[in-house]
Amino acid sequence: MTTPTDPQAIAERQLCGLVNGLAQRIAEHVRERAATLGLTASQATALREMSGPMTMRDLAERMSCEPSNTTFVVDKLEKQHLIERHPHPTDRRAKHLVLTPEGTALRGRLLELLHTDSPLSGLTPEEQHVLHGLLERAVTSG
Repeated sequence: MTTPTDPQAIAERQLCGLVNGLAQRIAEHVRERAATLGLTASQATALREMSGPMTMRDLAERMSCEPSNTTFVVDKLEKQHLIERHPHPTDRRAKHLVLTPEGTALRGRLLELLHTDSPLSGLTPEEQHVLHGLLERAVTSG
């Protein structure tokens, strides 16, 4: 049994604090960059994740949120003429979300802004790759 003073418990607590701190810095970075484009952080996250046509369920998973929240965000993006809903090619019950030309252009600008002074820009591409692998392993193990 580990105790709060066990070196492994202390290391885990410190690591959790660092991951949480990084997540907060990334969230603030997204909020700031989104605001310059007249978007909310959720709208920016949806645009960032729209790398191609996808279902609402796929987008919700990529945004790490509930489908009902994603629907709210997509509704707003649709009213701004940035996303359209198209019939799914193989599932009559589903819709494919597709960026409009305006949405594609705005996504490009957003990605450039998110890359500029990113909280991860202090890491080399190799370090980012290692961090990605470690975080992916931590998220999927268990």
